[in-house]
Amino acid sequence: MTAVFNDDDHRYMARALRLAERGLYTTDPNPRVGCVLVRDGRVVGEGWHRKTGEPHAERIALAAAGDAARGATAYVTLEPCSHHGRTPPCADGLIEAGVARVVAAMTDPNPQVAGDGLQRLRDAGISVDVGLLKADAMALNPGFVKRMTSGVPLVRCKLAMSLDGRTAMASGESKWITGEDARRDVQLLRARSSAVLTGVLTVMADDPSMNVRLPVADLPGVESEAYLRQPLRVVLDTRLRTLPRARLLQLAGDVLIVCGQGASQDSEDELRAAGADVLRLPQLGGRIDLTALLKALAQRGINELLIESGATLAGSALSAGIVDELIVYMAPHLMGDAARGLVHLPGIERMAQRVALEFADVRRVGADLRLTLRPLARD
Repeated sequence: MTAVFNDDDHRYMARALRLAERGLYTTDPNPRVGCVLVRDGRVVGEGWHRKTGEPHAERIALAAAGDAARGATAYVTLEPCSHHGRTPPCADGLIEAGVARVVAAMTDPNPQVAGDGLQRLRDAGISVDVGLLKADAMALNPGFVKRMTSGVPLVRCKLAMSLDGRTAMASGESKWITGEDARRDVQLLRARSSAVLTGVLTVMADDPSMNVRLPVADLPGVESEAYLRQPLRVVLDTRLRTLPRARLLQLAGDVLIVCGQGASQDSEDELRAAGADVLRLPQLGGRIDLTALLKALAQRGINELLIESGATLAGSALSAGIVDELIVYMAPHLMGDAARGLVHLPGIERMAQRVALEFADVRRVGADLRLTLRPLARD
């Protein structure tokens, strides 16, 4: 039987979603979840999950409500968990508190839960309704949902270009194509990502930091430095040419260097001594197997992967069909046809071979445009 939701249900779930969004930059690898407890038309408790290892949204809301939770309705953006992890099951907490009804935006795609939490609530005599604002709840956790349902993370590929599709001058000069507002926006994109991926050629040419450099005050929902989370920085380096003195190895945060099976053991030892983790993966056509890479990253709890690279790796990712979203920052200037192109896509000779995309979002970011596109399914 399809649940019927009233205006109050929508209003309180919308509040729970806004709370969940506060964890956008901090909860990884856990999902972003919010909870609102309502009794007799009054909010008696609310909370959101802030960080892995800390209490879940439901537990925080229950603690705030105290005895007022008895007989209340709990609005939660994700099915309450039913398994013991770093924290006890939230379904049990709701049962023990005596809530009368639970409204969940969506079931948990985690196979460890997957409906069990909701069934546990029903078995305890609690009224359960599911599906209110489901699309909004899923949009908060696209990477978590994909990792749990397909075994690989959500992949975004970020590029910056001029109006004529150029990313650098022929000499390699590329600072700065886009303006300060666009660069800050990229920092926010990086901050929400579980991992940032680039290629060794970018590391050798630019010596990038690949970290989040925004102050806590500029990251909505991040309450203190204790909650600031750096994404895993991943470098595809088939032959281990990354130098131990590379900038990304001198900064706080984890670094993973991914190489081929035949890479030098001495180079691996040097990079490990410099603080990097090294992962050897199979190769396809002389390059790291990107599908194997995604599976390995998912096993490490990576929900959202951001590719920030040159034309070669971006083109390889698109050709391999692993990109879920292409985010392009376009600056209002021309760089000329001698400048370097956006992506390297060898083998495209006919219109029928084009990589088809659809616009998901277009917006102004300072003086630039941010285009969000999704690849269309291939025939």
